Amino acid sequence: MKEIVQIGDEVLREVAAEVPVEEIPGKKIQNIVQEMVEALEAEPDGAALAAPQIGVSLRIFVLARRVFGAQSGREEASKDTHLVFINPTIIKRSRRKEYMDEGCLSVRGHYGTKKRHTNVTITAYDEHGHKFTRGAGGLLAQAFQHECDHLDGILFVDGAEKVWDVEVPDRA
Repeated sequence: MKEIVQIGDEVLREVAAEVPVEEIPGKKIQNIVQEMVEALEAEPDGAALAAPQIGVSLRIFVLARRVFGAQSGREEASKDTHLVFINPTIIKRSRRKEYMDEGCLSVRGHYGTKKRHTNVTITAYDEHGHKFTRGAGGLLAQAFQHECDHLDGILFVDGAEKVWDVEVPDRA
């Protein structure tokens, strides 16, 4: 299984490359997506993971079913059937922003407060190469922004108002 790279690794600061749409159904991209899902599932506190976090500088992120899927109990998540986002672009942001607490699997042991848009709309391709558009609010909007930041080489600590230490849970 792929290890999650930590702050200080150069890949986390690169602007990730677009995935050619015709390559999405191919073995290479499908294997990367599978590696990402497996790495995320091994993290008990993981909500989402971007490809650079496993050392792959491509514009892909995945959301954890346990956090954003139908079984999570979140109304906005129950409508979300797209758990894989390839070449995502935030196309609309609310004017309203609020401070939100967040952490990152690549900045283990730290949390921070970051100002985020309360609602966003994203376009992306799913793992089958189908383009979709999805609006989100709350935690899901925060996740979209956090993961898109990863794809641009930005970590949450870069713009956090304050950062504090937290205990790291044991892996599954």
